[in-house]
Amino acid sequence: MTKEDIKNIKQLLATQKKIVIVPHKNPDGDAIGSTLGLYHYLLKHNHNVTVMVPNDYPTFLKWIPGNETILKHDSQTETCENLIETADIIFTLDFNAFHRTGNMETVLAESSAIKIMIDHHQTPDDYATYMFSDVNMSSTAEMIYHFIDMLGDADIIDSNIATCLYVGIMTDTGSFRFPSTTSKTHQIIAKLIEKGADNTQIHNNVYDTNSYERLQLLGRALSNLKVIPESRASYITLSQEELNTFNYKKGDTEGVVNYGLSLENIILAAIFIEDKQEGIIKISLRSKGNFSVNEFSRAHFNGGGHTNAAGGRSELSLKDAVEKFISILPSYNKALNDD
Repeated sequence: MTKEDIKNIKQLLATQKKIVIVPHKNPDGDAIGSTLGLYHYLLKHNHNVTVMVPNDYPTFLKWIPGNETILKHDSQTETCENLIETADIIFTLDFNAFHRTGNMETVLAESSAIKIMIDHHQTPDDYATYMFSDVNMSSTAEMIYHFIDMLGDADIIDSNIATCLYVGIMTDTGSFRFPSTTSKTHQIIAKLIEKGADNTQIHNNVYDTNSYERLQLLGRALSNLKVIPESRASYITLSQEELNTFNYKKGDTEGVVNYGLSLENIILAAIFIEDKQEGIIKISLRSKGNFSVNEFSRAHFNGGGHTNAAGGRSELSLKDAVEKFISILPSYNKALNDD
């Protein structure tokens, strides 16, 4: 984002505006943390601000300050679309292509509002009037901190903004252990704690409150874990029947794929989750080192993301999607074993 862009955005925000903030479908901690962090910031400048999500999100994120104000497009469609159609500015956060918003794609694309993209994923679409895109950033929440700072307002960050941004950075860095975590990330985290983010309580709220069924589901997932040693790969499957058995709720499989990646000598891990309602297999991919699951997912599973963390989908059956994954691996054996 150029200095001229920042100057123009400051002028835009100098007078009260109707603003909508949107993250991607199936929003995660970074999506919710970054949108609500920006929401609280814009409220300080007396804007009329609404955060709306394409669909619901995990319970472990529903304590974040401002959560109760979020609208859900899938259940409040008319209200959401009226707000989009009359918005002056739409911020799109943590995604860079409208199709990532599911059924919101058309109304967003057709909106005449000024669009501001803030995102850290690869290969952004060219839809935004102003684009802050940086694949080297740990999270969109970290980018929101930089955005506020570039607008000259870092000093007005309060405990609500700090808490929201801390959640986004913490979750998208795997509690600060992923390679995208830099010294600058830690400096920002220190500033957020100084501004009132309670790091211990935030971690407890997100990671340390589990239902009995969620832990039982984790046990089933781990019992389904398979290893392909010649490809240094692992995968987990969860069928719809298994999800139903353990009373699955959105977010219950968050982070499960990382167990496969934690195995000794494994470079690539995947989890395949059956979703009968959508008629697809949802796929999460993780890797270590230089092996790009972003490229792998784009090439084979209609997805994408980051070098070491990506998502995808398949319209095959669960069995066939896994078989496709296994059949593809030999062509990547050299890259996986050289890494």
